[in-house]
Amino acid sequence: MRDAESGFRLNEASLVKQAFAEQLKLLSLSFPALLLVGFIVLAPIAWLSWLSFVDADGFTLANYERLLNPSYGLTLSTTFQLAFLVTAICVLLGYPLAYIAAQLSAGAARIMLLCVLFPFWTSLLVRTYAWLVLLQKRGQINTWLQDWGFTDAPLRLVYNFTGTAIGMVHIMLPFMILPLYAAMKSIDENYMRAAANLGASPTQAFWQIHVPLSLPGLGAGVMVVFVLSLGFYVTPDLLGGGRVMMWSMQIERSLSVYSDWGAASALGVVLLVITLAMLWLFSRLTGVVGAAAGGK
Repeated sequence: MRDAESGFRLNEASLVKQAFAEQLKLLSLSFPALLLVGFIVLAPIAWLSWLSFVDADGFTLANYERLLNPSYGLTLSTTFQLAFLVTAICVLLGYPLAYIAAQLSAGAARIMLLCVLFPFWTSLLVRTYAWLVLLQKRGQINTWLQDWGFTDAPLRLVYNFTGTAIGMVHIMLPFMILPLYAAMKSIDENYMRAAANLGASPTQAFWQIHVPLSLPGLGAGVMVVFVLSLGFYVTPDLLGGGRVMMWSMQIERSLSVYSDWGAASALGVVLLVITLAMLWLFSRLTGVVGAAAGGK
């Protein structure tokens, strides 16, 4: 009996060593890619972090102390308000569109996804200027609203928070639809049929079966849209008209106007840290939600 147990332990130890050797071999194969990622991504972040703590006299915290100015807090608040708003609108618009595309036939779904991807064929700058033309006081949207009797005077749809949000939603919406569609297409239709056979109504089957199974795609879309919205520059700069100031624009102003690399680096580092903290919090919350849904 003891010989059998010792033999089992030796086999287990041998399997562990083999697994470790295989993982080490795979890691060695991916080392060039990891080195490239470290050089392209991590090295610039480390360099910017170092610049934020130094000036002509050496080590300093002045670049971070100036961030306590209320103006920086206002721009940070505007940045996150806009990112949350754009993400929420993309969820409200993207989820139904992705659901419809997932229920269509293969040919119809391809046509719908082609329409979703069509804006990518046009430059971001061109799309932003197009919204600038459409949303201005004498633009097509205000003209239609007045002709149809919805408004008596032109609405302020541009050079403000509203116009910036409209332009960003148009650009970010495909990033929400694509991961949602991929997640929904992977859901087995037999789950919905089984729920119907067990007496669930279509609404109950949708909320209790389809929605929980599509949460991975929803989470991926939310993270992509939210992170991209935090660092957006072109659309807020043009459609905001200088009235909507985000931290990306604050960074650009620190470099172009003041040539202050330390202040710009501090802004970038703080925004990166806050973004990573938000992503970590989101992953923890979605994990709790997923566990709760699975428990039910």
